[in-house]
Amino acid sequence: MEIDAKEDYSMWTNEKLIARVTQLEAELKSKNESIPPMKKNWKKRTERVFDPSKYCTRFVAFKLAYLGKRYNGFEYTKTKTPLPTVEEEIWKALNKTRLIFPVGGPNPMKPGDINWEGMDYSKCGRTDKGVSAFGQVIALRVRSNRPLATERKAVGGELNEKPDGRHKVGEYWNMFPQEETAGDEYNTLPRENAIETASPSLDPERYARKELSTNFQVLDHEEKDYDEALDFDPTQDEIQYCSLLNRQLPPDIRMLAWCPSPPLDFSARFSCRERRYKYFFTQPAFSPTPHHLETGIKDTNSMKEGWLDIKAMQEAAKLYEGLHDFRNFCKVDGGKQISNYERRIFSSTIDEVEDQTSGLAYVKGSDFLSSKSPSSTSNPKVYTFSLNGSAFLWHQVRHMVAILFLVGQRLEKPSIVSELLDVKTNPRRPIYEMATDTPLVLWDCIFPQTSDPERKDAIQWHYVGDGPKSGDAKYGTAGLMDNLWETWRERKIDEMLAGALVGVVSKQGNEVSELEVGDGSRGSKSQKIFDGDDRPRLQGRYVPVMQKHLMEPVEKVNEKYAIKKGFEGSEDMKKQGYRTLKKMGPGYQAP
Repeated sequence: MEIDAKEDYSMWTNEKLIARVTQLEAELKSKNESIPPMKKNWKKRTERVFDPSKYCTRFVAFKLAYLGKRYNGFEYTKTKTPLPTVEEEIWKALNKTRLIFPVGGPNPMKPGDINWEGMDYSKCGRTDKGVSAFGQVIALRVRSNRPLATERKAVGGELNEKPDGRHKVGEYWNMFPQEETAGDEYNTLPRENAIETASPSLDPERYARKELSTNFQVLDHEEKDYDEALDFDPTQDEIQYCSLLNRQLPPDIRMLAWCPSPPLDFSARFSCRERRYKYFFTQPAFSPTPHHLETGIKDTNSMKEGWLDIKAMQEAAKLYEGLHDFRNFCKVDGGKQISNYERRIFSSTIDEVEDQTSGLAYVKGSDFLSSKSPSSTSNPKVYTFSLNGSAFLWHQVRHMVAILFLVGQRLEKPSIVSELLDVKTNPRRPIYEMATDTPLVLWDCIFPQTSDPERKDAIQWHYVGDGPKSGDAKYGTAGLMDNLWETWRERKIDEMLAGALVGVVSKQGNEVSELEVGDGSRGSKSQKIFDGDDRPRLQGRYVPVMQKHLMEPVEKVNEKYAIKKGFEGSEDMKKQGYRTLKKMGPGYQAP
């Protein structure tokens, strides 16, 4: 269709306008198809190689918290586990933030198997699967903002000539030589001539017998800080380690604090003089059954099912205090070849936890109350078994609280604790179930001076939010408290909904007094035993602890394990096994 370009379109009919638009669209499409597409010359982004040799490293300690329900314990194992470990998550976060340089790197996004070689790594507590911690401590060597060592002339501040084998980084000489192989340079070892600060030793007498490394300058708080001469503040000018790691860690693992200058010869494991645990439980421990509907095995001396005798538990808990042999309160592992089971308990109490109660009002009804418990007339409460000790054996706390729960149900007397602690009379542990894992928390780890009778923590912790203009890290958007609030609120809503549902169902249907028990009930020949879990364990008539089957003596367990592994016996394994372990340790040199 031929159209005059100067024609007045205002005079066109709708049909002609539509035809014209259709014609132009067709011409435009044909023209576009005839033009070859432009090649996109996108520059390929190259990943900047991270050179560890350009950075100083420093030895620090971290205090962290985690909720253990989603984890297979703290410690990483090479065997496959159904859940990840807390240590794995920390390892990944340290690598992603490039705070560590595992030997054999160099890809921090794919660091491979966990390998703490060359990092002076140590951990205080090795919590089991499901166990939480609010004061776990680790120590290791990490990347630092501190400038590398410099060499300057005394006059004029001019740089000396480049030392052999070194290269210049900015205005600093890198005193850590650039090696030809990445495997050699990719590590977190101390840098040559680097300056590191440390607090005085927690055990001055023992450390006095050691030679002080020239890499360390002991802090004397009465004198001018040594770091001022270097124009580097060891905390304010440093990487914000906790905030950096918290951005990479799962929300149920949080870094709480760090120590810039751990004491000389510090080990998160061996320098710890006190570990504090708390085991949480409710009162009642599980939902009581109305009196006239109880069908299970009933002992005339036992408590109303679900309720615990708190006073009896408190009496029994006190018996743990002092220096005792706890072989009857732990799991014996022949691989560890332990011969000394003595541990000191500083305090052992049953305490009510305030502001943690739930309004499950139905348990206050007369049909559910225990006439033998003075605390049963109020709303459900939360208690803790609080335990402070120098060190603990494998599963020791969970065995200790399991015995307390038996005492609380009046299935055992408080004196059962004394009987089990008397290893001369009872050298073999009765086979009894330990308490469940989830309610247990490693509450804190304490590192006092060895000469301090009050055992006050001597570590100078810098908590998140401390320091000038750092409050946002704790209370700001996406700060530590923001993160923890989200985690708490999610679980609080679950608690409230579950509690509301229990309350609704308890009020439905006939009155409690009108309900009738059924015939052939599953629990008619069972007894409910509380072990800290969400539901009681059903079993037949309860067998007292001292009448249960006995484990083999610990000496025999060690002996059998050693022979099974090809040693002549336990003593031979201690000699050969420990020597082999020493050879495998970092820095070992064959004689």
